[in-house]
Amino acid sequence: MKKTFLVVLLFSLFIFSSSQCKKNGTDPTPVPPPVTPPVTATNDMDLWLTKSDQSVLLQQQGTTLSFGTTANTNINIEVDTSTQYQTVDGFGYTLTGGSAQLINAMPAADKANLLQELFGNASNAIGISYLRISIGASDLNATVFSYDDMPAGQTDLSLSNFSLAPDKETGTGLISLLKEIIAINPGIKIIATPWSPPVWMKNNGSSKGGNLQVAYYNVYAQYFVKYVQQMKAEGITIAAVTPQNEPLNPDNNPSLQLLATDERDFIKNKLGPAFQAAGITAKIIAYDHNCDHADYPLTVFSDVAAAGFTDGAAFHLYAGDISALGAVHDAYPSKNLYFTEQYTASTGNFGGDLKWHLKNVIIGSMRNWSRNALEWNLANDPAYKPYTPGGCTTCKGALTIGSSVTRNVAYYIVAHASKFVPSGSVRIGSNLFSNLQNVAFKTPAGKKVLIVENDGSIATTFNIKFNNKWVVTSLDGGSVGTYTW
Repeated sequence: MKKTFLVVLLFSLFIFSSSQCKKNGTDPTPVPPPVTPPVTATNDMDLWLTKSDQSVLLQQQGTTLSFGTTANTNINIEVDTSTQYQTVDGFGYTLTGGSAQLINAMPAADKANLLQELFGNASNAIGISYLRISIGASDLNATVFSYDDMPAGQTDLSLSNFSLAPDKETGTGLISLLKEIIAINPGIKIIATPWSPPVWMKNNGSSKGGNLQVAYYNVYAQYFVKYVQQMKAEGITIAAVTPQNEPLNPDNNPSLQLLATDERDFIKNKLGPAFQAAGITAKIIAYDHNCDHADYPLTVFSDVAAAGFTDGAAFHLYAGDISALGAVHDAYPSKNLYFTEQYTASTGNFGGDLKWHLKNVIIGSMRNWSRNALEWNLANDPAYKPYTPGGCTTCKGALTIGSSVTRNVAYYIVAHASKFVPSGSVRIGSNLFSNLQNVAFKTPAGKKVLIVENDGSIATTFNIKFNNKWVVTSLDGGSVGTYTW
């Protein structure tokens, strides 16, 4: 009886307690508040990185880069799509006859994979969009030749012996390789330039040095016409020519000295009219030599008739300063500018070459109105061959092709642009800091691309600012980053 009474009492107390809690607005067993899930940052920008110590080589980074508005004291690189400059034709190399021979000698499957990597648009490709080739031999061919070589003492004024055979299958195989490349990238642009005319047109009868005789100006213009026409018949469109590679360097083999007044007269009186008469639309581009003689293309442009046939001027940077391109643009803003050659040496240092070439060849040329940026030789063998007697023995290709393929510093220099900035992109505004060299682009698809080279020796943290928001990022000294969004 007592036990029953106790149970009833306890039950009554529980009921009373519960009713009092409800009456007072409390719950005897409170429910915890809902847990707010953590905010996951979105990745708004991709970074592809190369470090000067080669520990990272054109690798996409997994770091999350999100636009925000939280204030900080970092340097700002501000990208501005409303400020637009020149249209970009492309990035690439010179496909020398030596390069063609080495690539053609690879096993078929390896060659096919390499060409897709170089010229394709797959995720592992670097998208080369511009090539330079030689009209006849360059100094990185195995032998010296032109397309109309004659026995000593003989001439061929009608060019009846003109033939592209030295670059066909019995020679370098350059033409067949170009056809394979065009099948991969039909829009690739090709500029062609001679290292020397046929020796019978020269005053010294040698492939090295000498001058083009005035008596042969007309036949030499027709030599260019035949070249462009016969390449077209092979399915290869030549977008542009320069009258002479390094016209102030008569010491290479092959080579020719062609002074500014001579090139002016050749373009004005012979080459330009010959192209016009033949209906050839390939551009004629003056000079094709170092930045220390900007007066050379200015001599051509200052002649109204010569300028009328001339699209612009091409430069190298073995002497002078890359700002020479900007000076030429300021003097003749209607003329286009091109950067067509810079080599990396067998004695060079990866980190030093990476910094200098990104700063000058890629970023510098683009910030000074160039429509393209080309490194020198695409490929050579482990002994830096082939080259002609007297040709460059220390020029290091972007690729070394031996028992395997090695990707050298020039590969990464160009790839940091070519992979992300296709032909038809436009350079847009970005502010420059002394150690953070940079250039920005908007692609035809509307993507923004910013290439940054940290020219200093220590890591630098900075903001990439766009549309009043910014991403915080950092680059080690000597590193290169391509940012896309």
